[in-house]
Amino acid sequence: MKVLVDTCIWSKVLRRKSPDDRLAGVIEDLIRDGRVVLIGPIRQELLSGVPNPAQFKKLQEALAPFEDIGLTTEHFVQAARFSSRCRKKGIQGSTTDFLICAVAHLEHLQILTDDGDFLRYAQHLPVQLAGAKA
Repeated sequence: MKVLVDTCIWSKVLRRKSPDDRLAGVIEDLIRDGRVVLIGPIRQELLSGVPNPAQFKKLQEALAPFEDIGLTTEHFVQAARFSSRCRKKGIQGSTTDFLICAVAHLEHLQILTDDGDFLRYAQHLPVQLAGAKA
């Protein structure tokens, strides 16, 4: 099964001065197996706030091999449904998080994350988490 890698994981591997070697190994294995997928909003989150143009370019190049899944109206409508469902249960989340859940659900992907919010979403949404151990 393909895996949608969340921003927090990419950040720990690509944006930190001291990358998380364990997560880097997980990402490398997924890449080697051709299982990594990306969406534009995750790419944007990763590139946002990188002040140094050289760092920005290096990060942009590291992400270049990964083609974004084309987002459709259906993805955004499903994200809104998921947001409403969670809100009714008292669970708040970002629009990007619910978009990640929607894309993963509709495209039959796992989500690789260590963001605890996704554990709460998964209690009410039909998403599969790979966790940070994949």
